[in-house]
Amino acid sequence: MSSGPVIGRAQVMRYRSVMNGLHERLGGDPAGLGVLDLGVPNVPAGTARQALAARCTDPLAGDLTLAWTTRGAPHLHRPADLPALARALWPLSDADAAARFATGQLPKGAFELGLEAFRATAAALREVVRAPTAKGDVSRAVSDRVPKELTYDCKPCGARHISGGLFQQAGLGGGVRLEEDAAKTVLAPLDPRPPLPGPASGTAGFVRAYLRILGPATPGDVAKYLGTTVTALKPIWPSDLAPVSVDGRKAWLPPENLDALLDPPPVRGVRLLPPSDPFLQARDRTVLVPDKAQAKEVWRILGNPGVLLLDGDIAGTWRARAAARRRLDVTVTPWVPVTAATRTALDEESTRLAGVRGLESAAVHL
Repeated sequence: MSSGPVIGRAQVMRYRSVMNGLHERLGGDPAGLGVLDLGVPNVPAGTARQALAARCTDPLAGDLTLAWTTRGAPHLHRPADLPALARALWPLSDADAAARFATGQLPKGAFELGLEAFRATAAALREVVRAPTAKGDVSRAVSDRVPKELTYDCKPCGARHISGGLFQQAGLGGGVRLEEDAAKTVLAPLDPRPPLPGPASGTAGFVRAYLRILGPATPGDVAKYLGTTVTALKPIWPSDLAPVSVDGRKAWLPPENLDALLDPPPVRGVRLLPPSDPFLQARDRTVLVPDKAQAKEVWRILGNPGVLLLDGDIAGTWRARAAARRRLDVTVTPWVPVTAATRTALDEESTRLAGVRGLESAAVHL
């Protein structure tokens, strides 16, 4: 089988910048952004709106819903997308279910339950979450309602808890959302509340969305993104994908996007992307940041920084903290020389971030 056209890293980065909406800012609210087809991660809390600020002029507007979705992480989504997403993210098989909530906390019997573990947890969430309720209270009530194999002894609090990974990955199937502005995690029922998923459906479409936005990519990349295995995805892997070779590595993307990959437009400008920005969710990190030392700066064991995107490529890191007089101090660590034009753009982007965080001004430190 042909490996397809040979593509260089620079083409991939420009293509992804465009598909991620980072080449030009969308006017108005964020609902039209393509990245919402996958969702915008909100880790740490508040950073999803910062990601939107890099892509649209009114990141705080729009009717978006925060929910536990891919890998059980909180993401912002269009409300209308959630019923189909619940079915697309539902495990495909018992083996797939076991892979998604694999943890050393639980006994072997938990994983033998497979899909039933998701069904039992989602059903318990529907029973418990009938009004806004603190996560801890929901977890305790759900733990009492699921098979014992799905819980473990927590010595610090002297109780049995459901696996956190399973609890959160079953959240959308359980018809719950998160209160975006709550100081602590609060769960509430979706309105309208979609039914408990039956067999998974639409997963291939979700795979295509990943390949469109973060491709070209391999089955292994997509499996890691979903928190499962290549074997689990094999039955629904699209058969019509276009193969390409990215610096000697075979990868795929939807055929309708091949022309855009082969001839991506130049990308100009500066963006300050938060640590869990959709652009950084691609699992081929050596494409995103080839230099090993720089990659260690971006992906740390704890407390990842944001990244500086300059003309469609990652060119440094940044961190921010609220300072006196309602000011946001943004410290940028560039990997390339900073021109006067780049410095002006950094001032503008930092001011946008300050506005998202409810602050009045920003100061950039290099």
